[in-house]
Amino acid sequence: MPLVDLSHDIEHGMLTYPGLPGPEIGEHLTFDASRESYAAGTEFAIGRISMVANTGTYLDTPAHRYRDGHDLAGLALERCADLPAVVVDADGVVEADAFAGLAVSGAAVLLRTGWDRHWGTDRYGDPAHPSLTAEGARALVDGGAVLVGIDSVNIDATTTGERPAHSLLLGAGIPVVEHLTNLAELPTTGARFTAVPPKVRGMATFPVRAFAVVP
Repeated sequence: MPLVDLSHDIEHGMLTYPGLPGPEIGEHLTFDASRESYAAGTEFAIGRISMVANTGTYLDTPAHRYRDGHDLAGLALERCADLPAVVVDADGVVEADAFAGLAVSGAAVLLRTGWDRHWGTDRYGDPAHPSLTAEGARALVDGGAVLVGIDSVNIDATTTGERPAHSLLLGAGIPVVEHLTNLAELPTTGARFTAVPPKVRGMATFPVRAFAVVP
């Protein structure tokens, strides 16, 4: 079965979210410097990266929003690996009626807005980006969704300081994946979705290699 990569590349200095610094990618140990420690003809390189957790395509756990929420180390694999995907086409504000009649229980619900076409441009962070309403988020919580993702700059509208989608989803223990891409390559149902972050204690958010297995 083919694999579809749903993550953006992480590059030195790139912009993910307006106002957040880009990652700094460099070398801790170069091939040349490593030669002093190994036999002739043997060399290694060790890279290093400094970045905020909200870089590239990333997953939010409840600790991103709630002080008593579980962090990355507390994230069950059943919440982010090999999930049946339900892909919902949306344009602009996503209301509850977008999920009417859909079997979202136990699924990763992926909002396909096409906003990823603006990735790497000033338009990507525009406050007019697609987002999920409080009513839409509540419908997914009530419907039993296991994970919710979007190919936009934020799952919430960012014109105010309110974040109802994050609050409702993370409050229900539903992880959120933002800045997805290539959702156009997925069928509406039938794919299997995975977005697993490293198991870091004390961190709430981290980049993932999100992908789908397509039948």
